[in-house]
Amino acid sequence: MDLSNPDGRGTLKITRMTLGEDTASFDFEGKVDGYGSVFCTHELRAHTQDRTRGTLVGEARTFLEDGTLISTPHMGTFTRAQAKLRVYFTDACNNGAVNYVLWDIDILTKEVDVCFWEVRPADEA
Repeated sequence: MDLSNPDGRGTLKITRMTLGEDTASFDFEGKVDGYGSVFCTHELRAHTQDRTRGTLVGEARTFLEDGTLISTPHMGTFTRAQAKLRVYFTDACNNGAVNYVLWDIDILTKEVDVCFWEVRPADEA
């Protein structure tokens, strides 16, 4: 897999952020190549006192242009430097596709840059 050449890109926006003692929950929405309108929820759990690393769980649902719904669970890890998060996870879409996904999140601007690499195409399901 060539990580310098993603199979798709997108841009999401943070629409909600809720803080807990060791967690932060986020909702996102936006557009991603090949997946249309994406709606996502993630819960990040810090595993260090400085909250610079941890794990995430979440769910995404997306609607293609023809109205088809695709959903997937998310499980992964994150790192934080100042107000920037880098999130790494895989998804296993209900259409059979499996993707490795990388998000760069800017908490201050609420912008999320999305890159993904298709590990298994939907048509191999």
